[in-house]
Amino acid sequence: MIYDVAVVGGGPAGLTYAAHAARQGLRVVVLERRRLPADKPCGEGLMPAGLRVLEAMGARARIDPRHCAPFRAIRYVQEDSGAIEGTLPAPGGLGIRRTALSAALLECAVKGGAVVRDGEALRYHRREQDGVTLGTDRDRLRARLLVAADGLHSLVRRAEGLDGVAAPVTRFGLRRHFAGVPRSDCVEVHFTTGAEAYVTPCGPGQIGIAFLWEPDAFGGRSSFDALLARFPRLRERVHGATPVSTAQGAGPLWRRVRAQVRDRLVLLGDAAGYIDALTGEGLSLALKNAEVLAGMTAEALRHDARAEAFDAYVAHARATFGRYERLTRLMLAIARRPRLRRATIAALGRLPGAFDWLVGLALR
Repeated sequence: MIYDVAVVGGGPAGLTYAAHAARQGLRVVVLERRRLPADKPCGEGLMPAGLRVLEAMGARARIDPRHCAPFRAIRYVQEDSGAIEGTLPAPGGLGIRRTALSAALLECAVKGGAVVRDGEALRYHRREQDGVTLGTDRDRLRARLLVAADGLHSLVRRAEGLDGVAAPVTRFGLRRHFAGVPRSDCVEVHFTTGAEAYVTPCGPGQIGIAFLWEPDAFGGRSSFDALLARFPRLRERVHGATPVSTAQGAGPLWRRVRAQVRDRLVLLGDAAGYIDALTGEGLSLALKNAEVLAGMTAEALRHDARAEAFDAYVAHARATFGRYERLTRLMLAIARRPRLRRATIAALGRLPGAFDWLVGLALR
């Protein structure tokens, strides 16, 4: 059997794309080296645009309510506990355990008609004039198009020579969950020099804490407990809480690409470029771009999946990624300068509604 599309990577971007493409009658196979549903270190907060994608495809209703929690705002917290809060646009945000999100998207993809082959790793691929040949650790298969959604360290992107310039700043992430913590209706971003802590509600009485940090600022690598110690008020808050997951890390976070498409090949999600998790938009962008790409795949296949057939996808992805990149660079520049950060947050706190407006503008 020759598939219309082979998707390498069964993360949120790959499964969302597979669900949409399969519902349009395309023959889709997903190859994922891990067993699904799968976990991944991330902040787990989904912003309004991403939540709308989940609702439209029916995935929101499939998420286990024990492993998700809505939130209405983002709160930035300084070292001295000074804070500002910005309300999210409708429909608000949703904190979701990554395993629960993976399970819901997997169900959507399978029910939509996609073939999902988890626990099967890609070993090689060859783009040819009449299609793509893929070899796995189990099988050999053919497809008309390859969608690489294999994450931050994409092997397909590397094999194609599409890795971009090296990161100007090396940042890493580390995440763990705790139960028995009072529920909040906000995602909180706590600041200290060289690092941030993201606190996301992801179920009744459960939170995820994710750290982003620069190892150079701390003289090398840091453990979860060492990072938590840099946020005394947050450490006090989770004192006595029950850890319900092990610490998982990711990085370096910055990824640029030389191109997002080639003939019969499209990069999607983190494989198509990533800056930083500071603004929390990465997952929403991945879901929306997957939806957009799926909507044009059938027409692109009628043009033999040539690179130019995906011009509209590239234009959309560049526009949204460019806005995300500019905002992230600005926020990183502020976050890395404590005096500027404190002054900026203090100034916004003196202007009622100003931060609400900025949050709405950033997430439009």
